[in-house]
Amino acid sequence: MGNDGCGAFELDLIGSWQLRQEGEAVRVAARQQRLIAALAVRGASFRNYLAGMLWPERPEPNALESLRMAIHLTTRQLPGLLVKNGALLSLDRSLDVDLHRLRAALKKAQASSDGASDLLQDFRDVDLLPGWYEDWVVFEQSRLQHDRLRALTSLSQRLAACGDYDAASEAAMAALEIEPLYESAVRLLFTAEMAQGNVASAFLGYEKYEAQLQMDMGVSPSEGLQRLVQECVGCHDCRTTQRLLFPGSSLGQEPMLHNA
Repeated sequence: MGNDGCGAFELDLIGSWQLRQEGEAVRVAARQQRLIAALAVRGASFRNYLAGMLWPERPEPNALESLRMAIHLTTRQLPGLLVKNGALLSLDRSLDVDLHRLRAALKKAQASSDGASDLLQDFRDVDLLPGWYEDWVVFEQSRLQHDRLRALTSLSQRLAACGDYDAASEAAMAALEIEPLYESAVRLLFTAEMAQGNVASAFLGYEKYEAQLQMDMGVSPSEGLQRLVQECVGCHDCRTTQRLLFPGSSLGQEPMLHNA
């Protein structure tokens, strides 16, 4: 059972929680907001699981009663939005969720650099359910940050391999806005800057990373990165730099966090 012609729904979870029906914002109480958000983020879920996730501090009978009330109020106010299949709850398939669109774009960025400028814009300044501090929300926020980091690093790597070093630099910088100590992004930014002839900028960025890594974690950059930077000293030729830091065998590899 799905939306029964009562109007199309749209849900925003990025930036702020907002539900719209036929383009008009709908005021929804906090308890119902959390139920709808949980189903939008986690997908179809059993009632016991939802009750424990949304009301972890309450005994199971009380949590289930809170869930029952949230379901009742949501169904009464927003007929067609919730889909009930026994103990399993889900949202209507036609619901348009901004988080789902973002995740589709992240998946696209892992496979293609087409529309790189639009992808970069979409992946920046992403804040999932700001001001929500429940454990399940914090976990999803962290997971989304990690997915953005991987997608931006992969995008930067492919753009550099295609010779679009300016866009590669922008993607790497966007990744470093999320995690300043992400070594794969540091490597990509250094390479792209060198390939564009921005030698001072490339080495300054590396030195800042090296100093921050030492201050925050008490370790140095990986030997591989240090060796590659040293090989680039005095090498200002774009093609030579590309061969040094983008050997063909490394292209397409999964970006990895640097582990001391």
